[in-house]
Formats: sequence, C-alpha cells, structure tokens
Amino acid sequence: MDDVWSMVHAERAALVDDLQRSDHRRWDEPSPCPGWAVHDVVAHLVDTARTTRIGFVVGLARAGFDFDRQNARGVARERGATPAATLGRLRAVTRRRTTPPAPLDTRLVEEIVHGEDVRRPLGLVRAYPTPAVVRALRLQARTPASFGGAKELVARVRLVATDTDLALGEGPEVRGAALALLLAACGRPTAPGELAGPGTGALRDPA
Repeated sequence: MDDVWSMVHAERAALVDDLQRSDHRRWDEPSPCPGWAVHDVVAHLVDTARTTRIGFVVGLARAGFDFDRQNARGVARERGATPAATLGRLRAVTRRRTTPPAPLDTRLVEEIVHGEDVRRPLGLVRAYPTPAVVRALRLQARTPASFGGAKELVARVRLVATDTDLALGEGPEVRGAALALLLAACGRPTAPGELAGPGTGALRDPA
C-alpha cells in the first residue's frame, strides 16, 4: 500500500511541476475527456484527491446516484477562478492519502491517465515510471467496464508492451509502449504510430 501511495504522490508532484511551467492561457484547451477543458481535468484531480470513502458515498447519493453529475459538481467546487488558483489547490493535496471506495490502484490510473489528459493538449511530455504504468494497466485489464475498467475489451485482443515484459489478453495483437496501451484501454486517443498490430482497430474502435 505504501508503494502505491508513493507512486501516486510522485505523479501528483510531477504534474504540479509540469503545470507550473505551462502556459496558463492554454488551460482552456479541450482535453480528451468529453466536455472538459484542461482546467476542468486539473480541478477533477483536486476533487478526487480530497475524496474520502464516506464522502464519495454521500456525494453520490446527493447527485441522485449519477456519477457524471457527481464529477461535474466536484469540478465546479475545486476549479479556481484562475489556473494559478487551481494549481495551488492541486499542490496542497499532493500528499493526501484519501481515496474513494475502490481498489487503491485506481489512484494510479487516475493520476497517469488524467495526467496525460492534461499534458498532451499542452504539449507536455512525461517519462512515467514503468512499474506505475504497468500496475495501472493490469488493474484496467481485470476490471469490468461497468466499474470503469477494460476487462471485456482486453479479452478480445492481446496487448503486448514494447518497452517492458508485459502481455495481456487473447486475440489479435496490439503492440505499443505500456502508456499507449493504457490510454487506449481507457478510451483515450493515441498518436499515429503509438500502436501497431492487427488488433489495433478493435482496441481503438471496439464497436
């Protein structure tokens, strides 16, 4: 458990460092999360870092058990009047160890995938620690879609990481760096050339 939290804290700190150097005028750029700008995603990371198990349940009930509505309320609550204000809030929660009622590894998925939702529109690049990315990808591969995972999708293809010793699933092969595989498994777009293999189409467009 301590290992996971150390990874989570490292990712939060790295994102704060990157965002300090970013052009705050670009925080209105759309992110890969439909309907959310970069600024909204940063606010969401603040909100999820503050979330406790009890607080999550209470908030979900108040949102009429509508997960999207709960997330929208969290973004509205934690989004500051300026990017600098929101960044200050993110900095303040860097070392928190609270979590919703979910496997702890979901905190890694949250920080890495949303980290890319923020970085890619801003032209920022991070070399994520491979163990953190692999741990996040393994969680997604064993978690059903109804709980935010990609178990059903990964069951139809074989994910093969080209930067580490990792292969998951059965079916047509999809090759790429572990980060690109994680993003695709989470429904995020990847750049041309990041993924290859006969299963790539099925992973990018599961319908």
